[in-house]
Amino acid sequence: MTTKTPTETPDSTNSPTQATPLLPLPPAVARITTIAGSAVALVGTFLAWTWTAEFPGDLTVTGYPGGLQVLTLTGSILTLLFALSGWGSLRSSEAESGGGIRGLGWLTPGGTNSPVILFALGTFGTTGYAMGAISDELGGLVNLEPGAWVSGIGSLIAVIAAFGLPVDQPYDESDPNPGLWGRIRHSLTAPEPRRAKDLPSWAEILIIVAGFGIGLYVFAYALGTDYSELFVGFLIIAGFGFTAITRAGLLKRLSALTTKHRNVTVAAAFAAAICYPFTQTNDQFALIGANILIFATVALGLNVVVGLAGLLDLGYVAFLGVGAYAAALVSGSPQSTIGVHFPFWAAVLTGALASLIFGVVIGAPTLRLRGDYLAIVTLGFGEIFRITMNNLNGNSGPDVTNGSNGIPNIPDLEIFGFNLGIPHDVLGHQLTRSSNYYLLMLLFTAVVVTVFRRSAESRIGRAWVAIREDETAATAMGINGFRLKLLAFALGASLAGFAGTVQAHVSYSVTPEQYQFAGSVPPNSAFLLAAVILGGMGTISGPLIGAALLYLIPAKLQFMADYQLLLFGIALMLLMRFRPEGLVADRRKQLEFHETGQLDVPDDTELPETTGVAKAGA
Repeated sequence: MTTKTPTETPDSTNSPTQATPLLPLPPAVARITTIAGSAVALVGTFLAWTWTAEFPGDLTVTGYPGGLQVLTLTGSILTLLFALSGWGSLRSSEAESGGGIRGLGWLTPGGTNSPVILFALGTFGTTGYAMGAISDELGGLVNLEPGAWVSGIGSLIAVIAAFGLPVDQPYDESDPNPGLWGRIRHSLTAPEPRRAKDLPSWAEILIIVAGFGIGLYVFAYALGTDYSELFVGFLIIAGFGFTAITRAGLLKRLSALTTKHRNVTVAAAFAAAICYPFTQTNDQFALIGANILIFATVALGLNVVVGLAGLLDLGYVAFLGVGAYAAALVSGSPQSTIGVHFPFWAAVLTGALASLIFGVVIGAPTLRLRGDYLAIVTLGFGEIFRITMNNLNGNSGPDVTNGSNGIPNIPDLEIFGFNLGIPHDVLGHQLTRSSNYYLLMLLFTAVVVTVFRRSAESRIGRAWVAIREDETAATAMGINGFRLKLLAFALGASLAGFAGTVQAHVSYSVTPEQYQFAGSVPPNSAFLLAAVILGGMGTISGPLIGAALLYLIPAKLQFMADYQLLLFGIALMLLMRFRPEGLVADRRKQLEFHETGQLDVPDDTELPETTGVAKAGA
């Protein structure tokens, strides 16, 4: 079969041959129209969008964007920048730098036009949502002022014109007639980014620091959204924006730098996290941050069991409850039936040790099971724990946990004379109770990350991966599968108990209903497992990101509480369809799920040495 090679245009992309864009527009006309539409949408954000301040965000002011207007303004600017970065570009696959407006070529080391389409879609989606929300809450389209129509029409024009830009990759010759959906999907794909020029080490470190600084700002903005309409608009523009910069190749470039400077990356990540409470003026946001770290730390512990060893645990939240109850009983609460008050370090060790013991006791008789049978047993353990805590009330059983009333009035921690329950002035900023616990939990997270990283990179970690991939083959290689699975189960349980000791003090009380298999409020076993799968099994940053998303979204969208589990299921189905390896995946998972090798990790990243596993635990 012969294919016709279109005439090369000034807007050609990395591919030697071009595929027909979705809309048959001349490339120059499509790009100019996209830029013009984005400029019109940008101008509209400086005009009033509604006549009354009853809609949150005060969109009645002319000359000063606010609320949802800021999101449309941001999307318009990004669409303009990425459209200009490909202006007049004539590039080949051997090019070292992009063409277009001088100084903007670095924005598109991968795809040139697919990021423009995605940013235009995000801007149009956010603007359209804002117009719909105004009309719904205020009673009709009549409540829209000219500024909303200007931004809406401008963003629509930009989307239509963007689909007329040349696609970044030629179509697959094995499918000459991909259909409308296939052409739309292909318009959003991008080639592998060009190899970057070597930069001085100090410049690469500055880029890493800048990347984490931007990430901190975006996260703080998401937490600081005061009303649900603004958060939904943020989710729309952030979702399309994340995909756009991925298609542009920027994330791959940053990933290559973080792999090269791993220690600097870890330090920059924790430095950005430390700065977070100093950027907040609302104590509620610091509390959300502390709870996110608790949820993320427990998810990282589950990642040892599920991501590394491949053991499906559906009752993992019970280990969090064991640690929390153990710490509550020995932390001096007036309602504690034990009546002892351990110092902080002893309470932490008590919680972790109690969870470790329960992990061994539960794991020893059950880990000879595999697959669905193991999942059913662990699910049963989670429910047995919750029911047992309810029954230890002095009536149905011994009076240990006060039954459904739980253990309230857990006192605040005091570490080296530093009481975490009262505000403290640090560097001219007042750290509230929630900020104090956030920083303590950040320290715990650093410990858990270190344990996970060391374990994963050890010969035991490689043996876990071998068991996960094929336990029969691993056993034939001399690996004691039962012993190593029990070790993974015990380590994961102790890490959950470790985090549970802090959770008990942050929430002031522990009750059995906090530790369910599924519920609308995390942490629970279903959400913890979803955080690992959503983020990326076997990675460090994946569960942390997944846990942050799964905690933050329900916290901000409380008006959708009745539909959270439904939306959660839909999101997982979409994830399994379009990105089964998770948001952050290692190279092995990318190769496993994508035959064409379209990887989102650096080309120079080596696979972990999990073949030829050493004889661990034999």
